[in-house]
Amino acid sequence: MDKRVLLLCSAETFMVNAMRKNLEEEHYAVDVMVANVNELSKMQNRPQIVLVYMDKDVDKMKDVLVYLKDLVEDDSEINLVYFVGNPDDLEVSKKVFPDQLAAGSFLRPLNVKILVEKLNNVVESNEFEKEKKHILVVDDDGTMLRTLKLWLSDKYTVYMANSGVNAISLLAKNKVDLILLDYEMPVVNGPQVLEMLRSEPSTKDTPVMFLTARNDKESVLSVMDLKPEKYLLKTMPPDVLMKNIDDFFAEQRGKI
Repeated sequence: MDKRVLLLCSAETFMVNAMRKNLEEEHYAVDVMVANVNELSKMQNRPQIVLVYMDKDVDKMKDVLVYLKDLVEDDSEINLVYFVGNPDDLEVSKKVFPDQLAAGSFLRPLNVKILVEKLNNVVESNEFEKEKKHILVVDDDGTMLRTLKLWLSDKYTVYMANSGVNAISLLAKNKVDLILLDYEMPVVNGPQVLEMLRSEPSTKDTPVMFLTARNDKESVLSVMDLKPEKYLLKTMPPDVLMKNIDDFFAEQRGKI
């Protein structure tokens, strides 16, 4: 994540310019924009981090907050929205932009040092996350999904899908390095999902490991033509499963 910030405000006040100056001194590139939906919609390559400075003219911000909310919910490039304001201002913002979508808030008068420290941690954390390999786990069993995410999340960035259809939809927006695919699922089973993946140019080379309770010879042989990387059993201990995945990525690095 680059160190770019979009600072939205109802007017370029002394405090807004002071925030910009302090952030720029910490090597952030800051775009200040008086809140306007048309201008925001025209902006190309928007920063991922947005600071919304709420002041006494909060009513002027409501349309922009609605637009920001839609951008975040639609998985646009904007994914971290912070609010700065007094308690009353922040309550107004919550009515339009719910807490669960906001990355955080800061009370006025603002301690810019605390703000910069928070942003630095976010930037560093995102850089670390970028280096992680991305794994998609596909399973109709919610407990299995959560268990696998718990096991894998320390080392890998984990996406989850509870059906083959949801997996295809997720892969249209996200590139992953490995798919752990349940063999038996309702509506569209694992082999059918893998057939669809192999037929699409964007996913035809994505590595897939079957993760299943079925260990009969017929099930294994029936999917060999689809060239899964491995056929892993759900009954294997967590450390064995992790070793299989770690070894796979180690082999991939050795081929580079």
